[in-house]
Amino acid sequence: MTPDFPDEPCDDFPAPPREITDSEGRTIDIREVEDETEPLVEMYLGFDSKDRAQGIPPGKEEDIREWLDVVTQEGCYNIVAYHGEKAIGHVMLVGDETGAYELAIFVLQSYQGAHIGTELVRTILGLGQEEDIERVWLTVERWNQPAVRLYKNIGFEESGTDSFELEMGLRLA
Repeated sequence: MTPDFPDEPCDDFPAPPREITDSEGRTIDIREVEDETEPLVEMYLGFDSKDRAQGIPPGKEEDIREWLDVVTQEGCYNIVAYHGEKAIGHVMLVGDETGAYELAIFVLQSYQGAHIGTELVRTILGLGQEEDIERVWLTVERWNQPAVRLYKNIGFEESGTDSFELEMGLRLA
């Protein structure tokens, strides 16, 4: 995909680590992934199959581990939201062949709708700004209006459409 990007860069975003209080009053720690992926494996094993899109996250433990090895390699940026010791959300920026980065986000069903996803996206974009990433893009299923609204509110602009997906882009710098 070759998304279009806005001409103007967006505003500044907060970088990790951060502590937030979600709309349910829960304290959520947001921090970069270090070497520990076990909390993410556990999170994805508990992921509701209806929240999988475009084949990710994978459903089987072996596939989850292989996928995490790819998306947490050097040059990829990953942030996890924790409620206590439990990983409850994960957002990533993965570089493409054009030098732009694709954003993907996953939040456990029982934590959705509490503004955790919004804060995860804002935080990964803050990390992206610190790392001098210029362009970020994503695809989202057209029917997923809560996600589309979230991305538009953050500053993403629609740049292309496929049959059931919207392509959106954001310029960080």
